[in-house]
Amino acid sequence: MTTSDATGTTVRTRDDVAVIDLVGDIDSHAEESLETAWGEAMSSSPSAVTLNFHAAGYINSTGIALIVGMLAKARARGVPLSAYGLTPHYREIFEITRLADFMDIEADEDSAVHGADTDSATGAGGSTT
Repeated sequence: MTTSDATGTTVRTRDDVAVIDLVGDIDSHAEESLETAWGEAMSSSPSAVTLNFHAAGYINSTGIALIVGMLAKARARGVPLSAYGLTPHYREIFEITRLADFMDIEADEDSAVHGADTDSATGAGGSTT
């Protein structure tokens, strides 16, 4: 399954993991797109969700809050959430804000998808490989 919305954000499934490909700036304008993507990702009852930041642009504080909201939804459902494709700057932001304590931050999609096979539903103790 692959779906896309007007902003280009896509949702696809790989090995029972929902991959949300984020496109463009992650700010207040991305809220509706992220909500739609989350709903689409959950419709397939995935074993985990991973956020692909390769095509994401600027992430502001509102964008971080939106990601925190996704993390809260994932934890409430017992679904591990991970991320990959973060620039070194945003990887550091995830560490400073402690998002990396609650989701695995991986180097690439293979690591994010295959790491989901063994992660706990809490996502705590995220990898920083």
